Amino acid sequence: MSESSLIYFAFSCYLFLMLVIGLLAWKRTGNMADYILGGRTLGRWTTAISAGASDMSGWLLLGLPGYAYLAGMEAIWIAIGLFIGTACNWYLVAPRLRLATDKQSDVLTIPAYLEQCFGDGSRRLQILSAIIILLFYFFYTSSGLVAGGKLFETVFSVPYHWAVAIGAVTILLYTTLGGFLAVSWTDLIQGLLMALALSYVALSALFMLGGSETLLDSMQAFNFELTDAFTQASGEALGLIGIISLLGWGLGYFGQPHILVRFMAIHSPTALPAARNIALVWTAIGLSAAVIIGFSGIALLGEPLSSSESETVFIRLLPVLMHPLPAGICLAAILAAIMSTADSQLLVASSSLAEDIYRSSKQDVDEKAMVKLGRFAVIVLTLLATLLAMQPDNKVLDLVAYAWAGFGATFGPLILLSLYWRDLSFHAAISGMLTGALTVLLWNAIPTELALFQVYELVPGFIASTIAIVLSHKLRASTVTNA
Repeated sequence: MSESSLIYFAFSCYLFLMLVIGLLAWKRTGNMADYILGGRTLGRWTTAISAGASDMSGWLLLGLPGYAYLAGMEAIWIAIGLFIGTACNWYLVAPRLRLATDKQSDVLTIPAYLEQCFGDGSRRLQILSAIIILLFYFFYTSSGLVAGGKLFETVFSVPYHWAVAIGAVTILLYTTLGGFLAVSWTDLIQGLLMALALSYVALSALFMLGGSETLLDSMQAFNFELTDAFTQASGEALGLIGIISLLGWGLGYFGQPHILVRFMAIHSPTALPAARNIALVWTAIGLSAAVIIGFSGIALLGEPLSSSESETVFIRLLPVLMHPLPAGICLAAILAAIMSTADSQLLVASSSLAEDIYRSSKQDVDEKAMVKLGRFAVIVLTLLATLLAMQPDNKVLDLVAYAWAGFGATFGPLILLSLYWRDLSFHAAISGMLTGALTVLLWNAIPTELALFQVYELVPGFIASTIAIVLSHKLRASTVTNA
């Protein structure tokens, strides 16, 4: 078989397997509890790996290696921040959220959980939460489709717009069919494939270079500044604002609905410690390997990549390092990374549309009709995200950064405080959500050169949301007392 045939074969086998899983899950999906949370039957491995895979997405194999290629050691700060954020999410949020939602059998989504905690009976909090989820998932899902477009365009020379459409249709098919179970089962396979591919490529690169010392020497020869974690590639000091911005990525974990629902869906709270350990090992492997791959691209790729090409460094290393068949499997891992997040995002977004907006406005809704509505919502949201992804100049990391900040600032402080501060008011919840979302939306629009405003918008958004919740609660309590 030719090289291209081997790659096509690997891709075809992978896509066929995903569709088979979608069909199997479809047979076990009878109501909205099955479609949205899989009947709360996930095991520890599925919970751990699917949470990681849905979290990291195509940016782990495209965006992060591309950033490491351009920025050098500076990228380590993002990896450290994300690992700390992952650990805190599993330790601080997962156990309490699972127990809190277990007591409320009708709570299937994050907006429904918030409504149960803080709602005033009007469903305003649930509907507002759902609208914000739909807004930011529009950008987040588009980032995955952009990544898929770049993959097919680079590997198969498929026109970018057709490449985006192919990825969208594939994700749409198995997500629509199988719902949460299909998404979680496929994410387990996809997550394991991602870890295998990242480790294999990183180790192959280090072996070809002769070790980490040779890698650092090659980076120094290309640009000495790339080997200093406190210096930008341009030679300017990274500074405290820059380090805070990069570490601040870890704050986003507390507010990502597609990760949080994994905690809600595990079959028992007692399985969480084992799932946590699996997830942390998987995360450490993935982040470390992705950064090494970016560094290796500096050393092994002859012609320097431009900023717009940097996110293809993983793809371009494959023919340098290995035979076409394992290269095809590694390319399938990129598709796995893209699909594992996009499917989760589409499912959560469609759940918000069907469960949190439509059902909350109706008294009696047939369960089978709700499942059909959920599937229809997936189709509509996929089409909208595909339209945004049709802009080939969009960068995966930029789209992910914006959506990640939006969720982290809007829901992160509120989720954390809801689990540890039981008497928070409805007005505090609304104030915190709106403040976090608006800060992220407006931060970069502020026309100023002040260094403070160069910080990643998640950091000020998270802080502002927390302050708004606390102040609003205290003001409300003071008003009630005086009255």
